[in-house]
Amino acid sequence: MTSVDHPAPPPPSGPVPYDKTFALTLLTDMLRIRRLEEKAAELYGAGKIRGFLHLYIGEEAVGVGALHALTPEDNIVATYREHGHALVRGMDMGVLMAEMYGKREGCARGRGGSMHLFDAKTRLFGGNAIVAGGLPLAVGLALAEKMSPKVGAQGGRRVTACFFGDGAVAEGAFHESMNLAALWKLPVLFCCENNLYAMGTALERYESQTDLCQKAASYAMPAVAADGMDIVAVHEAVKVAAARVRAGAGPVFLELRTYRFRAHSMFDAEAYRQKAEVEEWKTRGPIHTFTARLKAEGKLTEEEFLALDAAVAAEVAAAVAYAEAGTWEPVADLLRDVHTPEGAA
Repeated sequence: MTSVDHPAPPPPSGPVPYDKTFALTLLTDMLRIRRLEEKAAELYGAGKIRGFLHLYIGEEAVGVGALHALTPEDNIVATYREHGHALVRGMDMGVLMAEMYGKREGCARGRGGSMHLFDAKTRLFGGNAIVAGGLPLAVGLALAEKMSPKVGAQGGRRVTACFFGDGAVAEGAFHESMNLAALWKLPVLFCCENNLYAMGTALERYESQTDLCQKAASYAMPAVAADGMDIVAVHEAVKVAAARVRAGAGPVFLELRTYRFRAHSMFDAEAYRQKAEVEEWKTRGPIHTFTARLKAEGKLTEEEFLALDAAVAAEVAAAVAYAEAGTWEPVADLLRDVHTPEGAA
């Protein structure tokens, strides 16, 4: 084994094709995810957050770039690494933090925790803890959309965007879902967040075919790879793919090549990858490379960046205070929604 198994490609470059307002919106959302999760890791160490905790640090460009290319009417299905998706989708940070604390003020009354964020109002249909578990759900949502006569505000079908990791591609549910979506021409956008490791196993050690786009192409659907560390590349790829899906042309598969800077979960000793590899990938971090591009183009100053970061820090502090002040569900209610009440029809 060499000291670096997965060398990082060159950092993103080229002009940022967005006005200052939208560019700073993208940057701010990446910062919100990063600062929230740094605080979550700290709180986990302090015993405030329990259970499982999977951080998105390093992958922020994928969730932010993709979700800003979709509409509020679209459906979102995510994995257990979904804090960022929930935030960008519109979930209040305090509600999100309360859910991680297990408080009643959380989005699932504290019953779901970090891995099961859910918000029907913003059409966020999980947070799914089972690898590939969200794919069949996404196909079901897309089938319902195709069977419905309603046309969305954008003049086309509502898109169901399904996010999953590279490890899901090895599951039977992936292949079943891809097959049905292609066969029935369902409005699904499959977004594979390929961070090169399925939990603790490198891609080339569990896939005989490491070109994931070829797997999708075998189901006769368009398959495109994009640089998941470049928010511009992600946003543009998702815009094009979502437009095709919305127009009724059937599903599209996107492989968004990214990298997580932290362990798979808080219980992961990371014995499967070299520290040098992680440090090399950090030089391509989506936040600082995008910040550098904006500064080079005169769309951001250091003072503006510090002000954005301070505002995000204040939002995180308020979210923690909200969670700390939250209430625990009464013991008498713990079986609520578990059993049918006596005498119910």
